[in-house]
Amino acid sequence: MKITIITVVWNNKETIKTTIDSVLGQVYKDIEYIVIDGGSTDGTVDVVKDYGSRIDKFISEPDNGIYDAMNKGVRLATGDVIGFINSDDLLNSEDCIECIVKRFVESGADIVYGDKVYVASNNISKQLRYWKAGVFVRNNYKKGWMTPHLSTYIKKDLYVKYGDFRSDFKIAADYELMFRFIYKHKVKVCYLPKVIAKMRVGGVSNSSLKNILLSNYEVYRSWGLNGFKVSPLIILQKPIRKLKQFFVKK
Repeated sequence: MKITIITVVWNNKETIKTTIDSVLGQVYKDIEYIVIDGGSTDGTVDVVKDYGSRIDKFISEPDNGIYDAMNKGVRLATGDVIGFINSDDLLNSEDCIECIVKRFVESGADIVYGDKVYVASNNISKQLRYWKAGVFVRNNYKKGWMTPHLSTYIKKDLYVKYGDFRSDFKIAADYELMFRFIYKHKVKVCYLPKVIAKMRVGGVSNSSLKNILLSNYEVYRSWGLNGFKVSPLIILQKPIRKLKQFFVKK
């Protein structure tokens, strides 16, 4: 099974090396690695180019935002399964992809997802939040549940069948895509109880009150766009679900 991993970056030379090393250091070797750069001017491009042919595909050009860049990566991907790890983040251990592949083979799932931890931006060993995704329960979607995007691996066939990320969403297109695949089209999902990704705090969706509100509005909007109804209270339930992540330990 071939796995495509995509990293999207723009002006992030300080952390992208850690990201790249976490991918190239995987014990599972049938990995296609794609880096999509948004036209960085801070030296990021030089960092990526230093890896030469170890990065299978590299594009550096202006884009229309993170989801446009992700869609570029999806269209370039030739793997059976696609996953993302962005330039502030890293795979948690060298056997992450090996474990994901094993779970795909064992379960016959279309999507395999695991857990994610949030770490301090200046100390990736300092855990601040632990997102324990848990076994999929369909009704939990109405309570604000979702799979952690950077710890979710999706068969490429689903993108071909059901479409890619919505370019009209600014922050929660990952939620909408996974909702569309999992809830609307009822694809087979399987939980892997393992931390897959470490994410530095300070992502776009949590960087300001305005972005938090926009993110949760886009979550609510995702339901209507896919032909479903949900209580507007999901806008409150989703952030409330996050509170317990500050008290769960890895």
